[in-house]
Amino acid sequence: MDAKKALAPTGKLRAGMNIGNNLFTRQNETGQLYGVSVDLMQELANRLGVPLQMVVYNQPGQVADDVGNDVWDVAILAIEKTRAKTILFSPAMTEIEAGYVVHQNSDFQLAEQVDSSGVKIAAPEKAGYELYLSHALKNASLVRTKSFASSLELFNQDQVDAVAGLKPNLIESMHQLPMGKLLQGNFMTVNHGFSVALGRVDAAAYLANFVKDLIESGFVGRSITNHQIKGLKAI
Repeated sequence: MDAKKALAPTGKLRAGMNIGNNLFTRQNETGQLYGVSVDLMQELANRLGVPLQMVVYNQPGQVADDVGNDVWDVAILAIEKTRAKTILFSPAMTEIEAGYVVHQNSDFQLAEQVDSSGVKIAAPEKAGYELYLSHALKNASLVRTKSFASSLELFNQDQVDAVAGLKPNLIESMHQLPMGKLLQGNFMTVNHGFSVALGRVDAAAYLANFVKDLIESGFVGRSITNHQIKGLKAI
């Protein structure tokens, strides 16, 4: 297999970067990206012997929607069965709990209680956990928002009963939710992996071995530790 041709056909590794998930990707005052995803993409580019070109998106759904437009070669996304209709995923390399914040006067104590009749849950449209909830919820209803910040705003306006999110992000945001409480437990564990367009089997095969090596060498765990990311765990 010609890995360079399979993964970087233009001579550059075009990486789809989602700044909507700051557990993986962060941006400094000058607009420069840093974080676990940057470390992983740079390592991949180094092994292929090509320069890295980062294609920036504000939300994960935008990255996934662009998969067929030949804009990016590889991205890091939550592994989700709806996305698997157009995307090939590597084996999982990280895991993050997803949970809920509800109003302080709510009787709910556990995440599993939220899926109840009449409950409205805010979640960013096409986020990995929103896609999961869209087919997993039996009784509660989803209110899809443009971003996690929009979900928080709806909650504070008392327009929804709960906010769904990655638990580390919810914990970091509790100061913005003075009337909220974080429930115990989670409604899912989100796994992330490398992603390529459906049909790019050689690229996917290379990434499967690449991820195996990253995990066995401890690369992913070291990157998480170096960036002091709480709540993101290497597999």
